[in-house]
Amino acid sequence: MAGDRSIWRQGRSRSTKKGLDDYVTDVDRALDAQLAGGLTALFPADSVISEENAASRQQFSQHAGRLWLVDPLDGTEDFIHGKPHYSVMVGALEQGRPTAGWVYAPVFDQLYFGGEELGLFGRAGAAEAAPLVPTKPNLPRPDLTGDRFSVLIGTKDARRYGESILRHIPQAQFGFIGSFGLKVLEVIQGRAALYIYLNRRVKLWDTVGPLALARAAGLVCCDLDGKPIRFDAAALDPDTLTHQQPILVGWPPFLNLLLPLLQRAIADVD
Repeated sequence: MAGDRSIWRQGRSRSTKKGLDDYVTDVDRALDAQLAGGLTALFPADSVISEENAASRQQFSQHAGRLWLVDPLDGTEDFIHGKPHYSVMVGALEQGRPTAGWVYAPVFDQLYFGGEELGLFGRAGAAEAAPLVPTKPNLPRPDLTGDRFSVLIGTKDARRYGESILRHIPQAQFGFIGSFGLKVLEVIQGRAALYIYLNRRVKLWDTVGPLALARAAGLVCCDLDGKPIRFDAAALDPDTLTHQQPILVGWPPFLNLLLPLLQRAIADVD
C-alpha cells in the first residue's frame, strides 16, 4: 500500500474543501483511483466503493457479494497540516460483516492488517510481517480509582461532550489524533483504553477496515446503547453511507464499566 513515497510530498499543497470540515487532496484522488483499480483487477467478481468516487456508492445496494471499501487518506486534515496521524485504509465487507482490514500509516511506514478468521499482523517498512498481539492497557478498578487512563476522542466531540464526560469519568485523559483507523489501533495496542466517536459523520469506508481489526483483537465495537455497530442499509444513510450510530471501541470489561457513565454524560448535554 505504500507505493511511490514521493506522492506524500507532492499532494500536500493541493487541497480543496468538499464539505464541512472535509477536504480532498491530489493524493486522495490518485490513491483512490490506484487502489480501486487494483482491487477490481484482483477481484473482478467483487465490487469496490471508494471515498472519492461518489458513483461507486450505489454498489452498496446493488451488489450482494463481497464489497471492498477504500479510504485513500483517512485524516486528511492531519496530512494537509503536516501532522503524522493519517492513514490509507481498505476493508472487506461480507454479508454485513467486516471480515478483513488494512491500515497503512505512511509517516511511520507501518502496515497493519488482518481479520477475525485471519489473525492480526503488522509490518514495519520492508521487514517481514509479524503477528500483532493485542495488548490490554492498565484498566482501572471497578470503583474507577487508581491511575488515569487514555480515552481517544475527536475534537468536535470533545468540544461538545468533553466537560460532561470528565465530570462523570474524572480519571479519563483525552487524546487526539487524526485517523479513525489509527485511533482504533491505539486501543488494540494498549496505548488507549477506549475510543469514543459520537458525531455520526463517519462513513462506511472509515470503519470497515479498522473495525475488522478491532473485532479480530477481541474489542467491543458498539453504540451508546451497547448494541453492535451495524453495516446494513438500515443503519446507514443511503446516499452518503454515513453511520447513524455513535461508535465506541474498547476492551470488554472496561467498556462495560464505563458505558452507563458515558450514557449519563451524553444525556446531560443532549
